[in-house]
Amino acid sequence: MDLADVALFRTIATVGSLSAAARQMSTTPMLVSRRLAGLEAELGARLFHRTTRSLSLTPEGEAFLPHAAALIEARDSAFDSVSSGGSGLSGVLKITAPNVIGHSVVVPVVAQLIADNPALRVDLTLSDGVVDIATAGLDVAVRVAAMKPSDMIATRVADNPFTLIASPGYVARLGQPATTEDLVSHSCIKLHAMDAWPFTRGGEAHRVRISGPLSANTVDAVRAACIAGVGIAMLTYWDVHKHIARGELQRIVLADVEPLEVGIWAVFPTRTHVPARVRAFIDALRERLLGGAHASSL
Repeated sequence: MDLADVALFRTIATVGSLSAAARQMSTTPMLVSRRLAGLEAELGARLFHRTTRSLSLTPEGEAFLPHAAALIEARDSAFDSVSSGGSGLSGVLKITAPNVIGHSVVVPVVAQLIADNPALRVDLTLSDGVVDIATAGLDVAVRVAAMKPSDMIATRVADNPFTLIASPGYVARLGQPATTEDLVSHSCIKLHAMDAWPFTRGGEAHRVRISGPLSANTVDAVRAACIAGVGIAMLTYWDVHKHIARGELQRIVLADVEPLEVGIWAVFPTRTHVPARVRAFIDALRERLLGGAHASSL
């Protein structure tokens, strides 16, 4: 069995069409169709239902898909074991990450990896949505979340606690809250994805509903409004640490609650094989985050 055809099958299943797979693999739809037909003939089973307008996996295709992934991972593992020793990292490292962490942390990390490993290529997708990494064919997702390792195939890279912040100008004009009850009388800037602000009290989850003159759908917008003095905001540490260090924002500590501890996690599509390029990326990401956290007294 030609593993290149197995990889082609997985690509078609991921992108959902022969023409899209052909574009991704820099070939023609006719050749893709011919190679798929050859694989189906070898397996003795039809892998896709194909019409002029749609393409979907057959039951046999759904059954074969995880085995195809395992075959490709085993091939990559074999290549890693013999090719990464002295020549550096190679292949394509496919990553997704949130926008803010992606710009401020992930991009510098991958830039250094590329500089140190000329044969390495990186495909980076920045999105604040949750991407299905298995379906998208990605190697690793960087996520900011409050979760345990058992929730996903994941490893914790660094702490990233929620942090209440305001501009010095806002605090000078209106003061700062001392407890969660005081938040009612303050202007709070709401991130669309957070209907309430998460804290812990006595070890238990405690959520506080807030209101204010502005809500926004991105971390960048909330942070900019906070720096401009619109109100108090809650973001994670790595979203605001540089602005705190520069004096553009200051932390607000409440006496009756603790900030919810969340982390920066690396999430993988499978347990069976983590390529050397992914391990190197995680190590470099952890080094940058922990070094930055130490320097900024997280």
